[in-house]
Amino acid sequence: MNTIFKEKNDTMHIGHNIKRIREIQGIKQEAFGQLCRNRYSQQRISDFENMVALDEPLLEELAAALGVTPEFVQNFKDENVIYNIQTNQDTSSSNQQYNQPTIHNDGADKLVALLEKFIEEDRVKTQSIAELSKAVLDLAHEVKKLKEGK
Repeated sequence: MNTIFKEKNDTMHIGHNIKRIREIQGIKQEAFGQLCRNRYSQQRISDFENMVALDEPLLEELAAALGVTPEFVQNFKDENVIYNIQTNQDTSSSNQQYNQPTIHNDGADKLVALLEKFIEEDRVKTQSIAELSKAVLDLAHEVKKLKEGK
């Protein structure tokens, strides 16, 4: 029985680690996909999170989007997070200066900046589509005139 337990712990599930890190950061799959360089869909992120292993370039991309290293993802364990939280709580009264949780808004700031960028890009694309649509309609009108003139 110990052997089965040991084998289960020795099996590293990279997709599960990606999912847990994303969840701890409070990022939804769809938003996470947009943080990635290749802008993955929610379904594709779900697929990645169900994979036991990921190739190195993909792992690097997903880790970067989460703001961690590939090594952090590979070595991530829920038990370590729980231990660190408990250790910080246990020692906070005796050493409050060093064990106060540090709140980083880098992720939220990056997300806001990314969303603002997407909104601006969407505005520019919408304007371009409107201009192209007008040009197509003008061309269609000119073609119609030419056909009627023949």
